[in-house]
Amino acid sequence: MSYTVHQLAELAGVSVRTLHYYDQVGLLKPAGVKKNGYRYYDEPELLKLQQILFFRELDFSLEDIREILSSPSFDMKEALRDQRKAIEIRKKRLTGLMQTIDKTLNKLNKKIIMEDEELYGNFSKEEAEAYAKEARERWGNTDAYKQSRERVKKMGKEGMKKVLEESGKLTLEIVECMKAGEPATGERAQKLIARHYDGLRAFYEPNLEMYTGLAEMYVADERFKKNYEKVAEGLAEYMREGMVCFAERGKEK
Repeated sequence: MSYTVHQLAELAGVSVRTLHYYDQVGLLKPAGVKKNGYRYYDEPELLKLQQILFFRELDFSLEDIREILSSPSFDMKEALRDQRKAIEIRKKRLTGLMQTIDKTLNKLNKKIIMEDEELYGNFSKEEAEAYAKEARERWGNTDAYKQSRERVKKMGKEGMKKVLEESGKLTLEIVECMKAGEPATGERAQKLIARHYDGLRAFYEPNLEMYTGLAEMYVADERFKKNYEKVAEGLAEYMREGMVCFAERGKEK
């Protein structure tokens, strides 16, 4: 059975905008376009979207997912088995947290005596983190991911602290620029965006195509958007506009 963009969005519980974005960045292309101009998706695209959603649930970035799914060595059955394992671990941990909540409520209602250490039972992420490490070593085969992992390891805690402090200062400069009414495509903002682009080299070597994808994620990915909106309302969209402009101008050179 074939599905239009709207039908698939409703079926999968995602927005039409998300599907359009996945198409735009080459993550999920439709099977084809009908005579009436409507894009349609068949079973292979439905299965691929399922993989995207599973990997997103496991906190993989869209860039990593695109690299994973396009790899010649990708095996969907093997990926599903690994995803099931990861979700089982999360299920176990969440069940334990629910039990801890119930015990705490009973303690507060003076129905049971609860040892202090039990207040934090099942909060350990060691097992989940162990799987995350295993999964990323298996699937995190992108150059950017490998570079990031190696560079973070080399810079150490102090180096990471310095990078984050510099990044935070730059973000505040961009906020100041935005609040001053400077357009994201203007000279002042573009100089700041250029520093943002160069700052990525602390983790990996960026390219303009990747930077455009990152820009779109700042708005399409709720986690990115939320982090920027905490700093200043409208900052995620301002960053996206500035980054896309920077990438487009760079490609023209």
